[in-house]
Parts: sequence; structure tokens; C-alpha cells
Amino acid sequence: MKAGGLLLGVDVGGTTIAAGAVTAAGEVLLEQRVPTRDRGPGHAVEVIGALIDELRGEASRLGRALDGIGVGVPGPVDAVAGRVGEPVPHVPELAGRALAAELSERFRLPTFVDNDVNALALAEWLFGAGRGARSLVVLAPGTGFGAGIVLDGRLVRGMAGFGGELGHTPVKFDGPPCWCGGRGCLALYASGRGIAESARARVAGHADAELLRAAGGDPQAITAPLVFRAAAHGDSVASSVVDEACQALGAALGTVVNGLNPEVVVITGGVAESLAALEPRILAAAAEYAFHQALALTRIRIVPGDKRVSMRGAAALALYEMAQAERRQP
Repeated sequence: MKAGGLLLGVDVGGTTIAAGAVTAAGEVLLEQRVPTRDRGPGHAVEVIGALIDELRGEASRLGRALDGIGVGVPGPVDAVAGRVGEPVPHVPELAGRALAAELSERFRLPTFVDNDVNALALAEWLFGAGRGARSLVVLAPGTGFGAGIVLDGRLVRGMAGFGGELGHTPVKFDGPPCWCGGRGCLALYASGRGIAESARARVAGHADAELLRAAGGDPQAITAPLVFRAAAHGDSVASSVVDEACQALGAALGTVVNGLNPEVVVITGGVAESLAALEPRILAAAAEYAFHQALALTRIRIVPGDKRVSMRGAAALALYEMAQAERRQP
């Protein structure tokens, strides 16, 4: 990066697209957020382009130039080709798009695209709870359950871009089918969607269930935050769902600690705020599965997620890839 240059980080969500101009130290100087459907269904790429245009203009007025663009998307990505894979259920118009090439050609800047949680892992590694560590794993329970892995200073993407999909590793072999096509996945028990669906299934046919009354009698109004609140007030159904989420996260931590032995594990995402108060229970569950010494040496942090962190993640992706390109030069 040039001295004083900025990176443009774009976080693409199913509801909101957020973009920020970020320094090499991870400070978000400028930011904008707009609805993903701001221009109607199927026009997310146009919304992304308009945001970049606006922020580039704002940066120019501050006398700062953009050196690169990073984009995090909620789906699989061939990061080498900069092409979004399938499925991308929340933003389906991105599937199959050579998004990096499209944006690079339009803005004449190096542009990089990857899965949003891979980008988030880079943000925590470069700027956040894992700064200075050689290895880090991010577990990100939100609506779904993403994850990202940095080992020995390199982002782990796998052969086809599916590396780090820890949310879809099984924690219960005889568990129910997952929406990914697998069975007994971590996401079924510890994601926002999984927690809400589990609670709805348990109150089905029980019109007098306290949790259902708290949702105004509408099962679809049962959300993960409601389940956590009800559990904190002693609701037995909600408590059983939360207990299962803690146990599943503990099993996942055991897999991560025993299988990868990272220095740092960060639990973040939309559900993390509700999990923070449950950290002792999660760590107690992890102790049932992980090697004692390995778990004791692992720094585990629960960091509630927000869009500013996601913007920094996309910017961290650009910073990481530009540094990798410099190393490859003779």
C-alpha cells in the first residue's frame, strides 16, 4: 500500500450492504450502508458499485486515494478466480459472477472477493483479537454458521473454496437433516436459524407453552434472541435449546483445538452477543471434548459482531492479498 492510502471493504449481506474506507491499521474512516435491495431484487452488484463510487468520492475529498477493494460475500467463492460460487441463498444474483474482475475493470483497482467469514478471520488476525498470532480460527454463528481459519499466517481456503466450513461439520451423527444436505451439523444447534427452528419444533402442538406465549402465539416470531432471553428467565423449553447450543459449541471447540491447535479462537457473529454471558458453560462443554493442555493454552474470545467489523474484514482481505502478491514478485 502507498503511504496514506485506504482500502475499500464491502460486506454483502442478505439485508444490508455495508462499505467502509479503512486504513492499513484497520481504522474505519468512512462508511456507508444501504439495503441490499435498494435498487430492487437482483441488483446487488449495482448497489455495490454505487457504494464504491460514493466512498471513493468522499475519500478523494479528504485527499486520500483508494489502493484496493475487498468484498466479502455470504457464500462459496473461488478466490483465485474472484468468482462467486453457488449457492448464495441470501443474494442469489451473485452466483456465478466474476465479481472481482467486474469491479476491477470498472474501478481500475486491485479487487479481491472471498467468503465473508474468511474475510472476518483475516480482520481478527490482522486487526483484532488474534493480532500477532500465527494461527487463529473464527467461529461465526449468525443466521447460519460460518467459520474461517488462518494457519501459519495463511488463510485456509481448501481446494475448491470450501475450507473452513466448520459450521457444517457434524456434532451429532444421528441428528436431523441439515439445510446444507448433511446431518447433525453444528449449524442446526448453534446458529440463529438453528436455535429458532429447534425452539419452534419443541413448542409445536403446545399452545400453552410459555415460549410461544412470549412470541405472541406465533411460532414464526420465535427468534434466537427471544430464546436466549426466555432461557435466562427460566423457561424450560428455551433452556433446553440453549443447553444444546452450548454443548454443540463445546464439541466444535474440541474439534478445533484437537484438530488444529490454534493460538486463538474467536466466536463472533450475530449470536455472539447472546453467547457472551454463557462463556463458562461453553468452555466447560469444550473441556469434555478437547485435550486439557491444548484447551488451556488456547485463547478463546467471544466478540459480538457488527457491520464495522465486517467492513474491516473485507478491507483485510484486500490488504492480505496485496501483501501476498508482493511476496510473489521476484
